[in-house]
Amino acid sequence: MNFIHLSEEPLKSKIKDTYFTKFSYSGSKIDFTITYKHKNLGEINLLWAEAKKGESDIKKSFIQLILTIGKYKFYTEQTPNLLCAFDGIKMAFLPFIKIQEVFYQNDIDFSVTPSNHKSEQFLKLLKQLNTILDEAQIFYYEKNDEELKAFIKENLTSENISKFKIDKNNFVSIYYKWSKSVKDSISIDWDLAKKSGIIDADFYLADLLSKDNVSIVEKLFAVLKKDYYEFNEKKTELGSIIAEKTGFKDHQKAHKEFWAIYERPPREEFWDYIIKRRDLLVDQDIRERKGAFFTPRIWVDKACEYLSKTFGEDYEDEYYIWDLAGGTGNLLANFTNKKNIFCSTLDKADIDVIHERIKNGANLFENHVFQFDFLNDEFFDEKDDKGNIKQKSKLPLNLQEILKDENKRRKLIIFINPPYAEAGTTATRNNTGKNKEKVARENRICEKYKDILGKANNELFAQFFIRIYCEIEGAILASFSKLKYVNSANFIKFRESFKAKFLKGFITPSYTFDNVKGNFPIGFLIWDTSKKEEIKKIKLDVFNENGNFLGKKNFYSNHSLHIGKWISEFKNKNIILKLGMMNTGRMDFQNQNLVHVMCTTRDIGHSIILTYNNLIVSAVFFSVRHAIAATWINDRDQFLYPNKLYDKDDEFKSDCLAFMLFHGQNRISSKEGTNHFIPFSEKELNITKEAFESDFMYKFINGKIKDENSLFGDELAKIEFSPEAKELLKAGKELFKYYHTHSEDKNYLVNASFYDIKEFFQGRDEKGKMNTPAKAKDEHYKFLLGQLNESLNTLAKKIEPKIYEYGFLKE
Repeated sequence: MNFIHLSEEPLKSKIKDTYFTKFSYSGSKIDFTITYKHKNLGEINLLWAEAKKGESDIKKSFIQLILTIGKYKFYTEQTPNLLCAFDGIKMAFLPFIKIQEVFYQNDIDFSVTPSNHKSEQFLKLLKQLNTILDEAQIFYYEKNDEELKAFIKENLTSENISKFKIDKNNFVSIYYKWSKSVKDSISIDWDLAKKSGIIDADFYLADLLSKDNVSIVEKLFAVLKKDYYEFNEKKTELGSIIAEKTGFKDHQKAHKEFWAIYERPPREEFWDYIIKRRDLLVDQDIRERKGAFFTPRIWVDKACEYLSKTFGEDYEDEYYIWDLAGGTGNLLANFTNKKNIFCSTLDKADIDVIHERIKNGANLFENHVFQFDFLNDEFFDEKDDKGNIKQKSKLPLNLQEILKDENKRRKLIIFINPPYAEAGTTATRNNTGKNKEKVARENRICEKYKDILGKANNELFAQFFIRIYCEIEGAILASFSKLKYVNSANFIKFRESFKAKFLKGFITPSYTFDNVKGNFPIGFLIWDTSKKEEIKKIKLDVFNENGNFLGKKNFYSNHSLHIGKWISEFKNKNIILKLGMMNTGRMDFQNQNLVHVMCTTRDIGHSIILTYNNLIVSAVFFSVRHAIAATWINDRDQFLYPNKLYDKDDEFKSDCLAFMLFHGQNRISSKEGTNHFIPFSEKELNITKEAFESDFMYKFINGKIKDENSLFGDELAKIEFSPEAKELLKAGKELFKYYHTHSEDKNYLVNASFYDIKEFFQGRDEKGKMNTPAKAKDEHYKFLLGQLNESLNTLAKKIEPKIYEYGFLKE
């Protein structure tokens, strides 16, 4: 038996009738949802599935399902025990718990279209979860029919449910419901609680791990005692909370109503996991503030290798190590001399995890692992005039002594992966225009060093660095971080103060780190802060995601003028003919997609109005920005003010004009204004019915435009193209000619631009975005576009070396 002949909707109906007769079925954003309607609990999710007709790739179906769950935040609802993917010949199951943590990773973009199996995010997630997806249980309808039915009967039970059970699969989603229903009824000052290391999730855990409304687990921050909570003195600083217990504002009404439908406690086998994964219940802004960025073991090992290369094989005996943004201590896994190792972190829960690891053999001393807010707390005991301690430091005494001793400080390696959160980026502004609250703000170091940091004060890692540099003078800084502090214009002021000798380092892709968004290099760099050297140029080793060496790359401290200053010199004030507008974007590779040409002639920020006077230099700017593909390695490279050699290279300039005319970021459209960018005549394209609205570009190329700056009305020189540029123009002409054979089509435009032609053949999706060439139905169009793109790539490779020769980029 198989259903390979059925289309998707009939297939789903057949699967429901064959295997899920006892349950309710629905299909919307999630293709196939199996639920059970309980008399007390309402509709219970039992299974979520992705359906595909015919024969499909089960792993890709699971990824599509996961992206759908993330996109619509279904993981915050009551989640099922099982995920499923099926097609016309087979059905596969995967426990939800296997992929649960994916939804709490910052580096996954759930806004992408789940069904686009070629998107960068889809392929990245497929690679990340490949091993887990290998664990899916697959049943074939023809040979495993009995086993499949037995599996469903055993795992999708609906009988004898009186209360909803909580387990590893769903304790996070139940927390979200608890937070909405119960949290506000608890009588506590939440800001004071957080300062003591207590968050709302601690009350949820006190509730969840209880029986008869009394907590049954001792190692919690808060415990439930029938109708109030007590705080665990061993885990909290009761002084800042004032009271040792707290009750409810509503006589426990909301609490009782909520827990009436959930079974407590979960099975005992889940307790340890739930307690250890308290981090999944922490609000995102708190995770960013504390820097919950797990360092993959491959880079921990590589960093230790570089420390050994720099300081010698026996450096552990000679140097002290302090990870002052330690999280749960994974950065310290390789060290053996525990008397010289220290670890501190913001969250008391992390300290408990490390102490538990020490009991199980981790090579650290408990007294060397301590809670410490590096951006607020003081290093040393505060004393009065008589030498009496007024406020005790959280640092162990032996670490305080190291910080006080100049010689020992020079043997102190600050080994960290600090938080990368920013206050002032588009990503952190929450559509309000304001900086994200409490991220890189509201701490003592931010205020203390604001004049030194300047714009760099938006970055948490910069605040860590400046305190280390200024207050642990002469120490070794060995840190993972973005490379902004080396080459970003926002860090110019920072670099005026931060002067240190670079010793050794490497870069690796950001996407290999948990909770890191973007596609840029993360560097591990070792600095000797006792030697004051200005940062000008550093050379770093490059490793791919598998740890393979790719070569070396230079990074420069660019105090030179950037390319934006150069192009702004060509803005015309008295414009007779406006050809369009070029958005010049910002001045590094990460903003490449902002650079484009379009018909509008409005002068907006970061733009230049195109005229015949600046068309060539604008084409140079455009081509310099797009001829070299943006990668994670060059993502932060800055485009610079060029030398004057480019102006003498007419072939380079004409290459750039041809490149701009046929690049995908040329968005000139005759639907939005006059299209001045048709490089061919009507005769060349066999057009006989109607003339173009503008023949500017054809005349410009052929030297038939009058020079308005000439006293005698001389014509501009004819553009001479290189063989590579001619091949591109030839390919472009064939594409234009083919388009104009479709003049009877209702969507035909005689003044069509290159952009319009692509839209004509490729169409747009339901959201209005132009489809990819692969979705075009006309095979000859795809052939012609392929030839054009091949010529475009050839021309880009010709342009590339001159970009460095003329100083637009540094090698």
